[in-house]
Amino acid sequence: MSNRFAVILAAGQGTRMKSKLYKVLHQVCGKPMVQHIVDQVGTLPFEDIVTIVGHGSDQVQTQLGDATQYAVQTEQLGTGHAVQQAAPILAAKEGTTVVLCGDTPLVTAETIDQLLTYHEREEAAATVLTTFQDDPTGYGRIVRQDNGRVARIVEEKDAHASDKKITEINTGIYCFDNQKLFHSLQEVNNDNVQGEYYLPDVIEILCQRHEKVSGYSGGSAQETIGINDRVALAKAERLMQKRINEAHMRAGVTLINPDDTYISTDAKIGYDTVIYPGTVIKGKVTIGDDCEMGPNSEIMDSDIGNGTVIKQSVVSKSTVGDHVNIGPFAHIRPQSTLSNDVKVGNFVEVKKSTIGDSSKASHLSYVGDAEIGREVNLGCGSITVNYDGQNKHLTKVGDGAFVGCNVNLVAPVTVGKGAFVAAGSTITDDVNEHDLAIARSRQSNKEGYATKLNQKKQ
Repeated sequence: MSNRFAVILAAGQGTRMKSKLYKVLHQVCGKPMVQHIVDQVGTLPFEDIVTIVGHGSDQVQTQLGDATQYAVQTEQLGTGHAVQQAAPILAAKEGTTVVLCGDTPLVTAETIDQLLTYHEREEAAATVLTTFQDDPTGYGRIVRQDNGRVARIVEEKDAHASDKKITEINTGIYCFDNQKLFHSLQEVNNDNVQGEYYLPDVIEILCQRHEKVSGYSGGSAQETIGINDRVALAKAERLMQKRINEAHMRAGVTLINPDDTYISTDAKIGYDTVIYPGTVIKGKVTIGDDCEMGPNSEIMDSDIGNGTVIKQSVVSKSTVGDHVNIGPFAHIRPQSTLSNDVKVGNFVEVKKSTIGDSSKASHLSYVGDAEIGREVNLGCGSITVNYDGQNKHLTKVGDGAFVGCNVNLVAPVTVGKGAFVAAGSTITDDVNEHDLAIARSRQSNKEGYATKLNQKKQ
């Protein structure tokens, strides 16, 4: 296999998006569209990956990090000019270069690899990735010679009536002999209405030299759609989500209603897990086997064990063990760890806390900045009072402790193993192991006083 290089065009601001954000940073299924391209390219054995970015596009470089090299196109002078910016990195090298667009997030590594393989087998100077459209209006048409080679690419504005009948279109993705690409780019001129240097002109130059130019029709028309506005962005979102959901279903996951289920590209879900409608799984999420997610739950950047149930709840940047029950209407906030067999019930919030095996907070509680041991009961309305107005403080509850309803644990405070805290108590001092703590006013009954109050009202 010859040396392979990739150039990703990501310099355009995308004025039709009508956004302060660079076009290629708009997200599809929770990930910037250019990141989709870089991730797919990154699975293939490229010697160099060069992303062409625009002046001031620091956010693009921040997003992609060291997964690629960069070349800056300070002026938007066309796709040919953009590729030329990679010359200091690539021009002297022998091999094959694939040119991709940062706004085509649906392109797969499989299609890219097939294009490269076909190009090298054909020993072509250039190969155009083509596809067929029932309505090719607006696309450049592929005109082929009798022997099947590409004769030229005709843009819509230049197409004659016969050309417009052609349904094979240019996707804007190309393979080139690297040396021939950069030599030809030097001959591209900007003698056109826009005054720009176009990459497709390289195809025409190579054809005029009688170099072999091939066309490879791979992938699907949907796979190669480009994103120029928010309508196309929404279409890409739907297509990507359908692809993701179908892959999970084929891998053993049940989606009750795939059209109403959102799963990120980085999610991993185990066998026989059921995802109910309205569930949103965002970012890097791992879900084990035999789980039930939803309906109407949101899980983001978290690890979920086997056999866990999450109903109408939010879990964010946390770790959840096996056979945990969460919800309905619970909120597991970042940096929380729920161990095995934990129950977090309705209207319970957990933040930056660990809850040990088989412990439960069944309803209406707040657990923040806490270390809760094993087999602990947190009664209804129990609260860790973790904030003094300036700093957060830690609450510790030992194994087997019982915390009654409407208890305030004012941190920093420790409740020892096996201790009991009576309902309605406000605990400000540590409770030793196996002690009973009561911290509430003694009840006083005024005999007959209710009758006096009622008489006053009358």
